[in-house]
Amino acid sequence: MSESYKKWLKQKLVKLQAIDCYSAGATPETVAKQLGVTTKQIIKLNFNENLFMPRVKQAKLVKELAEEIDLRLYPEDEEVKLREKLTGYIKVPKDFLVVGNASDELIDRIIRLFIKKGDIAISFAPTFTIPRLCVKRQEGEYITLPLLSNLQLDVKGMLSNFSDKTRLLYICSPNNPTSTQYKAEDVEKLAKAFPGIVILDEAYGEFADYSFVPRIREFENMIILRTFSKAFGLAALRLGYAVANPELAKILTEKTPLPYPVSGFTLRMGSKMLDNVDLMMESVREMKRERVKLIKALNEIDGVQAFDSQANFLLVNTQKPCDEVNEKLLGKGIMVKKWGKILQYENCFRVTVGLPEMNAKLIEALKEIQEEET
Repeated sequence: MSESYKKWLKQKLVKLQAIDCYSAGATPETVAKQLGVTTKQIIKLNFNENLFMPRVKQAKLVKELAEEIDLRLYPEDEEVKLREKLTGYIKVPKDFLVVGNASDELIDRIIRLFIKKGDIAISFAPTFTIPRLCVKRQEGEYITLPLLSNLQLDVKGMLSNFSDKTRLLYICSPNNPTSTQYKAEDVEKLAKAFPGIVILDEAYGEFADYSFVPRIREFENMIILRTFSKAFGLAALRLGYAVANPELAKILTEKTPLPYPVSGFTLRMGSKMLDNVDLMMESVREMKRERVKLIKALNEIDGVQAFDSQANFLLVNTQKPCDEVNEKLLGKGIMVKKWGKILQYENCFRVTVGLPEMNAKLIEALKEIQEEET
């Protein structure tokens, strides 16, 4: 190995090690082991999963698929069939659709295509972290602007940050972690004024009041991201899709992915869920009913503030320090996503809307924690 190669490799490794990476944090198994309980006793409310999707019915579909598919073969027409079924579901032509290995992979595809060293991507804060990580890997600059105090978009402030170097605008609506769906007129104004690609992440779109998907033809520069991980309850299979004008959709489909980016099993399971879309729709209705009850119950606890939500999770702020609250919740076997300070709110958590019995335990635990003397 030459000295020049050793020097290059060392510099490259140092540079790569400096890149931030995504961390999922502790697992239910880890928490259960620490508490000396079984994993089934852990209440997992930290990953925004759709716990209202009936597992038994979904398992039946998986068993059907296991009998139908030949796992020895590469995917052939599974993606085409999924796109056809998506056309029926979201009412846009199939040439507007791009299928990916979850929306995270689609974000990576888009950023690899449109961001190079020195380019600027812009977004609001706080929001989903993956776009920032992808931009940094491309050696681009990632700039964020704080949300307004009402958790809505600062349109005027963002417009003033547009320049000939801003290549990408990322908007997550409903937003993770605030659960806010932004005003449609604000998103429209920013998208039509932006001089580059706009990613509108609607991962939680099925839980919200509106979607931009029916309006995609109005925005030549917009790529809308959707996922099967949330409302459809397929988080384990990692299936997502994008909606964009046919020119953009063709580029995203043909120019970035490796061969067979999504497994045949995953594609077929997505099709099965679309054949049984009523399962998803009923689970969403149940979640929304429980969401209303959970927000009301949490806001009745002294020292707890739960915000309105258009997603399947809530933003919650506590009077007591978030580190203390989080530690005590974990001690009771309840996992939530500790966030910390968001704007003027000092002690924030993101909490999945769980099943009624899970939410009851969360409510009781927070009552006890807030009533304890510090």
